[in-house]
Amino acid sequence: MRTRQEFKRLYNSSEFKEKYLYEKNDLGAVCTEEGTSFLLWSPLAEEVKLRLYKDGEASPCQQVIFMKKEEKGIWAYRTEQKLHGVYYDYEITMEGEKIITGDPYAKACGVNGIRSMAVDLKKTDPEGWEKDVPPGHTPENVIYELHVKEFSWDSAGGFSNENRGRYRAFTQEHTTLHNDGIHPTGLDYLKELGVTHVQIMPAYDYGSVDEKNEKEFNWGYDPVNYNVPEGAYSSDPAHGEVRIREFKEMIQALHRNGFRVIMDVVYNHMYSLDNSLNRTVPWYYFRTDEDGKISDGSACGNDVASERPMCSRYILESVLYWTREYHIDGFRFDLMGLLDTDLMNRIRKELDDCYGEGEILVYGEPWAADDTAMELPALPALKKNISLLDKNVGIFCDDTRDAIKGHVFEAEIPGFVNGGKDLEEKILKSVTAWCGEKGAKAPSQIITYVSAHDNWTLWDKLAKSVKEETERLRINRMAAALYMTCQGNLFFLSGEEFARTKDGHVNTYNASIELNRLDWQRAYEYEGLRTYYRGLIALRKQFPGLCDKSENAHLRISGQWKQKGAVGFLVDNRDKNSSSPWKKLYLIYNSTEKTVTKQLPDGSWEILLDGESSFLWKNPEKTDRAEAAPVSVLVLGQR
Repeated sequence: MRTRQEFKRLYNSSEFKEKYLYEKNDLGAVCTEEGTSFLLWSPLAEEVKLRLYKDGEASPCQQVIFMKKEEKGIWAYRTEQKLHGVYYDYEITMEGEKIITGDPYAKACGVNGIRSMAVDLKKTDPEGWEKDVPPGHTPENVIYELHVKEFSWDSAGGFSNENRGRYRAFTQEHTTLHNDGIHPTGLDYLKELGVTHVQIMPAYDYGSVDEKNEKEFNWGYDPVNYNVPEGAYSSDPAHGEVRIREFKEMIQALHRNGFRVIMDVVYNHMYSLDNSLNRTVPWYYFRTDEDGKISDGSACGNDVASERPMCSRYILESVLYWTREYHIDGFRFDLMGLLDTDLMNRIRKELDDCYGEGEILVYGEPWAADDTAMELPALPALKKNISLLDKNVGIFCDDTRDAIKGHVFEAEIPGFVNGGKDLEEKILKSVTAWCGEKGAKAPSQIITYVSAHDNWTLWDKLAKSVKEETERLRINRMAAALYMTCQGNLFFLSGEEFARTKDGHVNTYNASIELNRLDWQRAYEYEGLRTYYRGLIALRKQFPGLCDKSENAHLRISGQWKQKGAVGFLVDNRDKNSSSPWKKLYLIYNSTEKTVTKQLPDGSWEILLDGESSFLWKNPEKTDRAEAAPVSVLVLGQR
């Protein structure tokens, strides 16, 4: 077989692009009441055989069918037979070699994703699926990052044994701590907390766990089949239709309970280079440099070549498929800095055209683990290229994160809330979501956060510099109040609100489920902190001046001042579409050990939040001076 350099020259030639760009959306197995079609894009294949099986794992081949070569590199087989539930793979002959592969465009598969499965998707719809719609918009996007297995694994959560760690745990409503009927867990807990979006960590078919072994755990950033739900979270991974139906039931239950659902997607690399995309069209979907060296900007062994036409189509169609078939409301792109800006803008435009401008959230990590061999003129969707991205393509703001809590990789380097120096200017820029002066185009481009699944939890990071728990709780409250009163889309790791800990471990992607699980008992042991988060979220939704995602939102912030360890500012909180009673806000962030006092602008002011309570706004006291206690956030409102 030819070398990687030879493949690269071939794929980059204008002749190849002109001859083999296929623009229809019918690849894979399409199974309906009218029959079944199998279409595979493999332009270099000399012969392709479709092989049918009874199951997805061990049964012998039952039938071999020679596929017909068509234009644009397509191999096809069409039949009036309804082959729903039939498993299949392909035998491809290429340059004299025989290659066995699953279908890169598969919509269903058997256990561990080895064999693909033909599926009539209508047969996988749960009852009432055609009426499933997302809940209406709320004043703010408050995104809560969850892992399917972590959510319900803890036996204290009150989930049934058959649902623990699975999609169906999300369909089990009104769960309580130890089934006591008093302390909500699960969806009722999330409703009480006030989050609006649930971001599900990777739940497509991934390769780092054995789907038959429920003890194995991984975050799942290891794609195998991009368009198939992961089987480890289903009640029966051996039957391909089950995981699809149960995934839809999860979405349906979340929608019914008032949550929009965001999917964490990993189009930048795959679990292994021995995958169906690379077997089908060798080295087309993956980057190599001019010497043939495999690009590894992901630090996972490979980088997907998003800039190549059929690869970009593949990713775009995959996103549209999850939105259309599974009713997904948003996408979080892992290592988005390895994808190109044209693709991200194209995804944004297609989603806007189908569902309305900004209706489906799109955001990602604007970084890569290392340099990637992206081919010019494509440019990577890195933070430095934010100006090239649509205003509704968002990025995680590491500048805000690190300014607030300290360096993400260096444990001892603190942030503003825990002893860091000379960070006042960065904090004020965080307030406006880094907009204006050639920064972000609008707060819609910024994810404001201090913790995610990566690196230390907020509690564990603070523990590196603050040993005494009472003081750490005070600092945690300040960190939460600070980022929740900045502009941008709000995001936090599940359990941050109850001091989630992973015993100081910085990277638990393949640690035990016992370490990674959501500890539902802890949610009530740290009830005071959780209540503070709950009040913060409820108050934030009454601040249109901070929830504003428009290009001119930063102009609502005025009167900024700074001194050592403290900053303050005014917010224009007027909005004709909001029922908020406060027309103007005054905020102070005080990280010092002394009370900071400031004279307020003329008028009557009310205390809405301080370092101890986030519910003062329910019965606010009037004041004529702003007095921010040590290590706290103070929020005042004027009607």
